Amino acid sequence: MKRTVQIVLIAIACAVMVMAQPAQTTNLTTDVLGAHLGYGRGCIMCHAPHSGSAGNGKANSDPTNGNYALWGQDLTPLYGQALGFGDGGTYSVTLPSAGSITSAHDANTIILFCLSCHDGNLAKVGMMKGKTVETLPVVGGTAPTFLGNDGSTAGNYANDHPVGQSAVVTCGGTYNWDCAGGNTTAISMNGPASSVFVKNYGFAVSFGTFGTAVTAVTCTSCHNQHSELIYTGKMFGQATNGYWQTAFFLRGYYNPSPTGNSAAQFCRQCHGGESNEMNGQLSVPTT
Repeated sequence: MKRTVQIVLIAIACAVMVMAQPAQTTNLTTDVLGAHLGYGRGCIMCHAPHSGSAGNGKANSDPTNGNYALWGQDLTPLYGQALGFGDGGTYSVTLPSAGSITSAHDANTIILFCLSCHDGNLAKVGMMKGKTVETLPVVGGTAPTFLGNDGSTAGNYANDHPVGQSAVVTCGGTYNWDCAGGNTTAISMNGPASSVFVKNYGFAVSFGTFGTAVTAVTCTSCHNQHSELIYTGKMFGQATNGYWQTAFFLRGYYNPSPTGNSAAQFCRQCHGGESNEMNGQLSVPTT
């Protein structure tokens, strides 16, 4: 009888743990591009199949615009601009100059591409309304989508998350991340809590490569510009990819609620020292 009770209790505990994990989602009826459909423009909102930004009706003086990623937005207002992100603008980013782009995957080029739509100050964009299509979770309302013209001082990027080659994720030590995997491998935590963190939360972060050696944060470290509401990847120690609810094009499960911790767990992908596991709490799942 005692053994039977123990088995029942274990089964109940397992069921509770399963219920606490986020459910996979495959039944959304919204196109994964979400807001990046651009009121029906679709892929050509950012890309141009022919002739770069001129092919999208934008006159510019740079004949190389569109040579990389078939980029269809006018980059000329942003070429060579020096911008200061985060912490009072101390994370300085100098955007590529005209003719200097050699790869669409260079981290500074990614920042340049994203700002060609999301700057709102130097790069004036059409069709975008400057606020999120999605409603902010828990508190309601919307958030600004123009970084350089967000309703505060025009040209202010100091209130935006650091990006650029100075925004390096600190590696090594007990409370930091082990970045030995390089810029294409998910980061992992040092110490015995590492495997528990991976079980409680699946990694999604990728780093940008600045130059030949610096691995740091760029826009696509946190965002997947091609999928607004669904994150596709491995979560909670699973061997195969799953489909998970997210928002704001974030790379990971993101479903904030008044009693949940999914927003915090997303940030802890980089800010590992503030995780439950590194504070001795090894049984807190993502909810």
